[in-house]
Amino acid sequence: MKKLIVGLAGNPNVGKTSVFNQLTGMHQHVGNWPGKTVEKAEGHFTHGEYEYDLVDLPGNYALSAHTMEEIVSRDFIVDDDSDVIINVVDAANLDRNLYLTVQMMELGANLILAVNMNDFALKKGHVINMDLMSELLGFPVIEINAKTKEGFEELLCTVEKVAANPKDSSEKLSYSNDIKGHLFEIQDFIEQDEGLLNVPSIWTAIKLLEKDTIVIDKVQHAPNGSRIMVEADKVSKHLYDVYNDGPEEVIASARYAFIDGLVAEAVAKPEVEIETLSDRIDKVVTNRILAPFIFVLVMFIMFQVTFVVGAPFQTVIEEAFSALSSWLAAQLGPGVISSIICDGIIGGVGGVLTFTPIIFLMFLFLSFLEDCGYLARAAFTLDKLMHKIVGLHGKAFIPMILGFGCGVPAIMATRTMENEGDRMLAMMLVPFMSCTARLPIYAIFVAAFFPENGGLVLLSIYLLGIVVALVVAAILKRTMFKGLSTPFVMELPTYKVPSVKGTLLHAWDKTKGFLKKAGTIILTFAILLWLLENIYPFGGTDPQMSILGMIGTAIAPIFAPLGFGTWQAAVAILSGLAAKEVVVSTFGTLAGMSADDHTGITHLIQTSFTPLSGFSFMAFTLLYTPCVAVIGAIKSETNGYKWALTMCAITVTTAYIVSFLIYNIGLLLGFG
Repeated sequence: MKKLIVGLAGNPNVGKTSVFNQLTGMHQHVGNWPGKTVEKAEGHFTHGEYEYDLVDLPGNYALSAHTMEEIVSRDFIVDDDSDVIINVVDAANLDRNLYLTVQMMELGANLILAVNMNDFALKKGHVINMDLMSELLGFPVIEINAKTKEGFEELLCTVEKVAANPKDSSEKLSYSNDIKGHLFEIQDFIEQDEGLLNVPSIWTAIKLLEKDTIVIDKVQHAPNGSRIMVEADKVSKHLYDVYNDGPEEVIASARYAFIDGLVAEAVAKPEVEIETLSDRIDKVVTNRILAPFIFVLVMFIMFQVTFVVGAPFQTVIEEAFSALSSWLAAQLGPGVISSIICDGIIGGVGGVLTFTPIIFLMFLFLSFLEDCGYLARAAFTLDKLMHKIVGLHGKAFIPMILGFGCGVPAIMATRTMENEGDRMLAMMLVPFMSCTARLPIYAIFVAAFFPENGGLVLLSIYLLGIVVALVVAAILKRTMFKGLSTPFVMELPTYKVPSVKGTLLHAWDKTKGFLKKAGTIILTFAILLWLLENIYPFGGTDPQMSILGMIGTAIAPIFAPLGFGTWQAAVAILSGLAAKEVVVSTFGTLAGMSADDHTGITHLIQTSFTPLSGFSFMAFTLLYTPCVAVIGAIKSETNGYKWALTMCAITVTTAYIVSFLIYNIGLLLGFG
């Protein structure tokens, strides 16, 4: 079969990932770009006689050198031997989306424009002449619907035709004669150097005027580099003299002028914009007074339904593991092998896997809220509150929202923030957001102490994380991170009903990460914990006299003022540094090894905690040092351990203070 390498490019929230999921289904994987910390989503499928390697490029608004995502995208177009780039755009927001398209045209990409969500454009009264737009751009324009797969067959057939006859998309670019003339002056010198002709000379000329450091470095090392740089500096000075503005702004204006002309020709719009359903919903959902209450209500419903629907499935899995453990114990008989399999592996790993239905449902809800457009509104809503309290602008809250899923991509998301101080502050706050790895911890305490009010208790824990993050941010902003934040405009995508397939794929992809962790990190620690609990340096059979018991006993007094000064709780907290799910795995192992044949995590929790100390424990595990993966991500993003260790100090101190207050104020109020 013939192989095609195809890139999917576009702004965030245009349906690009939905196209990727629809085409690749389960045949996809996520890794990192070689030598980069940016995620690479790659999938495979076949169509006719072609085998596709489809790469979902990071969502970008531009192809500058400002962020690693932008650099990765343009490097893929230039260097990765891609056959075709499918540029997915939102039909209702063409003016903004086409800015990236124009930059890919400058780069000479072999393009196809996939116009998605045309139904939303029609509701606004926008009628797009696809054939005319294709003629004006010089490459195919295909109408698609990422949700229903409408237009996909035509899109793939067009990809195969375009791959067989590639074209330089820069040929149809039409800037003003003045701008074009000055670009030609630089291009003449560039075209004298063969080493610079792997991309269109117009792109190199534009990037020199935009002061793109990567392109400047490349040109300076070319044989003709000094002459090119002199000419570029001369043109830059001339543009500033003529337009009284920097060359970057002049080039941006030229791009938008081209887009304005294109849209005026190919898109019919009403004289007065029609108010859409999204506009009407936003009047309520982003209302200054109602929005915070709506956000809390949505979160409460999510948590309540997650527990109500997930609990029966959790019970079934729990009973299955219990039956498996009993059967294996009967087959193997008493002994070391039986103990390590039944108590160590099944008790530890199985104890965590029982929460898979709850984890999946939580990811399902978050994926739905993200895909339908509400999650962006939640960030926008809480950004206003955050800005008033701590003076921190919007982009800082986007990583925090992502932190509800996993801290590692949330830390990576901070690199979109231009202000270095804001970026470091955001990294300090992300660990306070309750990632899904902590969900099994809450679930065992809810089952033990709060079965009737699980959704409410879970909501209170998540809100506690947000409130504590805001308080810590206010303190840090006035001490370690003084100064103004960089303002930015937060995009609110059009509301849409997500595809069932896309939402399920999102949820399953994230749940796979949980299961993978259960099969690697948690399994390793379950076996290690079993070994430590079964080695008795001074003899005897009392679990507290094992190596694990002695470690827990030594550090337990530290946690006594917080209400959980037992060796079991201390060991669980220590093990949670590897991965928060290991806390549950530890309780599972300890439950399997506990005296008097009282097996079962719930019984261990109920005999080691009270409802008040249990809630204090949940608060501590919410706020203290995140897993080693997050610590590593901060170390990687900041090129050192300074900020990673600072984060550890801040989170541990905060967790101790908050848990101390919860427990001791609770005692004073009579909740002991």
